[in-house]
Amino acid sequence: MKSNHSSRNASPLRPAFSGVASFKVENLSIGDDMHPVIHAGRVAVITGAASGIGRAAAREFASLGLKVAIADKNEQELEALGKKLVEQVGEGNVLVVPTDVSNLEQVVSLRDKVYDAWGEVSSFTTSMRGVPWIVQGMRYLDQRRLPLFISINRCQLSQVAVLLNNAGIGIKGTSWEGIDKWREIFDVNLFGVINVQQTFVPRMIHQENQAVIITTGSKQGITNPPGNPAYNASKAAIKSLTESLAYELRERPHNNVTAHLFIPGWTFTGLTGANGAGAEKPRGAWTAEDTVLYMLDKVREGDFYIVVPDNETKREVDQLRIMWGAADIAENRPALSRWHPSYKSLFEEYMREGLAQLE
Repeated sequence: MKSNHSSRNASPLRPAFSGVASFKVENLSIGDDMHPVIHAGRVAVITGAASGIGRAAAREFASLGLKVAIADKNEQELEALGKKLVEQVGEGNVLVVPTDVSNLEQVVSLRDKVYDAWGEVSSFTTSMRGVPWIVQGMRYLDQRRLPLFISINRCQLSQVAVLLNNAGIGIKGTSWEGIDKWREIFDVNLFGVINVQQTFVPRMIHQENQAVIITTGSKQGITNPPGNPAYNASKAAIKSLTESLAYELRERPHNNVTAHLFIPGWTFTGLTGANGAGAEKPRGAWTAEDTVLYMLDKVREGDFYIVVPDNETKREVDQLRIMWGAADIAENRPALSRWHPSYKSLFEEYMREGLAQLE
C-alpha cells in the first residue's frame, strides 16, 4: 500500500534533511494560509500565560483575532497581561483566570469559565402551553429525555480552537536528592499537563469544528543532557504523553482535533533568565515571539514534532543530536554516551561528518 505521508515522516534510520535549510529568524511571519482553526472569533486557551512563551502566544493569538483565555499561577503578572490584551482587542475577547494547573479543581473551573463565556448555547423551542418558546443556556440537559415535541436548535459559538498546554517550572532535582523538588516538578510539568488535557479534551473532541492541542515539551526531554534529571524526566514524560494523545485522536472516527509537541529551542523567557532586572537577551537565544511564530508556522504545516531552532543551534544540529541519542539504545552504548569520555571524540566526528553531508 502506498503511503500518503509526506517526506517529513521518512525512515527513522536517517533524518529527512533533503531540502531543509537552516531557518532564519528574520523569515518568520504568519501568512494568509494560516491553519484553519486559527481565525477571528474562535478561542485560544493558554496555560503558563503570564510570562515567556505563553505571554507571547496570548498576544499573537489576540492579534490574529482569537478570543483569548489566559491562565497562570502568577496572578499579578497574569492580570497585567490581561489589561494589555483588553486594550488590544477589547474586554469581551479576553478571559483572565488565575490557575494552578497542578490543582485539578482549578483546572476544571478554568474549563467551565471558558465554555460559560464562549462555549455552546442551545435553544429549545416548544409548543407546550406554559413553557417559554425559547429557553437558552441549557447546555447540560440530557437531550434523550426531552419530550418529543421539543425541537433543539444548537448554536455553536466560539468553541476552543487552540489549547496551548504550556505551564511549566524549571527547578532542579538530582538523581538521588531533592524528592520534594521532584514532586513539585512533576506536579506542574506532568500532572499539570495531564489535568488540563483530561479536562479539556473530552469537551473538544465533541465540538463540530477543528481544533489543535499544542503541548510544550523540551529538547532536554529527548536528548537528556546531564544536570537536571528531574526536569528532563518530566519533559520526557510529556513527549510520551503527547505522542499517545496524537495517536488516540488520529484513530477516532471523527478526527477533528490534532495534537502537536512543541519543543522550543533556547528561548529568552522566565525559565532562562528573562525576568531578571535589566536582563538582556543573549545573542544565541530567540525571543519568545520568534519561537511562537515558528511554532504556528509548523502547526499550519501539520507537523507533530515542532523542534524549534535558535541563533546558536541549527535544526540540523538538533536532528543529529537526537539521532545519536536514539542510537545509544540501538547500538548498546553507555547511557548518555555523548558525554562519556570514551565517546567524546566519536560524537564530535559524527557531528562533523553529518553536518558536512548536509551542506
